[in-house]
Amino acid sequence: MIETAFAPAAAAIAEGRIPGAALGVVTADGRRWTTHAGLAAKVPEPETVTENHWFDLASVSKVIFTTTAILQLADQGKLDLDRPVTDAIPDLRQYDVANAAERKLTFRDMIAHRSFFPAVEPIYTYGDDPQRLRAFVLQREWRHGPPVYSDINFIILGIAIERITGKSLREWPLPPGLTFGPPPGPAVATEFCHWRGRVLKGEVHDENCSALGGDTGHAGLFGTLAGVLDFAQGLLDGTGASPAMLEAIRTRQYEHRTCGWERKFPGWSGGQACSDETIGHTGFTGTGLWIDFERGTAWTLLTNRVHPTRHFDSGIFTLRPATGDAVIGALA
Repeated sequence: MIETAFAPAAAAIAEGRIPGAALGVVTADGRRWTTHAGLAAKVPEPETVTENHWFDLASVSKVIFTTTAILQLADQGKLDLDRPVTDAIPDLRQYDVANAAERKLTFRDMIAHRSFFPAVEPIYTYGDDPQRLRAFVLQREWRHGPPVYSDINFIILGIAIERITGKSLREWPLPPGLTFGPPPGPAVATEFCHWRGRVLKGEVHDENCSALGGDTGHAGLFGTLAGVLDFAQGLLDGTGASPAMLEAIRTRQYEHRTCGWERKFPGWSGGQACSDETIGHTGFTGTGLWIDFERGTAWTLLTNRVHPTRHFDSGIFTLRPATGDAVIGALA
């Protein structure tokens, strides 16, 4: 089954579009299939990818870590999704208390990407002190626009988690196979970063996350194939989330977005063969996780498609749905 499901990724590796990939499929009753191929690094030295390599999960951090943490804190009564984020960050736009629209945004607005923040901003170009950059994020008068998928939403949610818990994100207890910071083992290489002047390996790819200290709400998490599958199985079998959390991540909040995740929609990353009860999320480095609750099945495709450069057509936007359709087809 797994080799059939891996066929689109294997073809992408053979064509030189991506260096390497790992695919894992897990079911609610614990059945699991994994495979991998290609290179963890092409430069400066070739390195073969293994099942134990750590991948920079990029924006998949938003759902595995930040969404989970926010919903757990809501379960514990430490925040209310429908209350303003200023409950946790009273100094948000503190110099414009009367007029700042940011102060009215709720946790639900931000976790469902229905705020007015821009998609992304080169925060790393404004300095290199993580605490000063956090202050910059909170005090900046962000340009307003229609709701879009926004890193800014999740950077602020990460700061909210820090304020509520009194700890940095990397101090949050994580299960085996997931970590912030340099991973404890071999890591796949991502991009040659012109800002940092080196190929990144075991170092967070996202520039803003790096400048903010390497652990933020929008990126920074590293994961192994097993670590990501363990997380997915916990959602499928209910051991990793409460009923309220599962309802929040499965229920549409704004267009095709739930709390943190996307639900299936025409042309989305998970393919069209999955059921309508499927949620998913992708990461810029070439990662992704999809969970089909109706079928009791989840799959993760982990690649280093930005290695050694993002400025290349890796075909990731067709590879992901092709893989999803191949997974469902192979299971059938």
